[in-house]
Amino acid sequence: MSACKAPISHLLLSSQEPKPITTHKIPSPLNTRRLLVFSLPLSSSLLLPFENTIKPSSNNAFAASYDPVSQAERDASAVLSRRVSEALELLEKGRELQALGDFNKALNYFTLVVENYKEFAFSDYARVGRALALYEVGDREEAIAEMEDVSISLKGYPEVHAALAAALYADKHALFLAENQFSIATLLDPHYTDLSYVKETKHWPPSLVSSLQHFITLS
Repeated sequence: MSACKAPISHLLLSSQEPKPITTHKIPSPLNTRRLLVFSLPLSSSLLLPFENTIKPSSNNAFAASYDPVSQAERDASAVLSRRVSEALELLEKGRELQALGDFNKALNYFTLVVENYKEFAFSDYARVGRALALYEVGDREEAIAEMEDVSISLKGYPEVHAALAAALYADKHALFLAENQFSIATLLDPHYTDLSYVKETKHWPPSLVSSLQHFITLS
């Protein structure tokens, strides 16, 4: 009987048969994403061309048609531009006549600018021309009053200060006031010490050139 018995170790080994090892295949992330994409329902809006999905905004159409300047403002601007052109044309004509020595006609043009276009700042330059013409045609009192007034509104404009200095010395015998005005003029423009400059370049009337000469020479 002892020969029929199998070893215990053999029985233990034979009773435990090896089990097959099963491996689970891990799906690739790339394959997972592909499955997810193809499983989603396709929207019809994704298939439309991009430009068809953008519709023009009503705000854009309003902005294109909006004009910040009204018709009334356009008309007012046109009137203003026309008045400026007219005033400058008269001022230039007065200066041309002054250069030609026709101080009576020059006075008329300068006066038109002063009386009809006084709202413009450059009308003060017409007042200077008017004062010079007035000094020549005989109304020196009014000419000096005009010069004094313009020397304030156009303070720092050398021509009016030089002209006022000559008139104050020759007609008012106010040497101290004349010196003050002439100091301002020559500080800004030394040319006013040259009689040929005021005669040939600035086209002063002969009477005012003579007054300036008397002032410079203190004669």
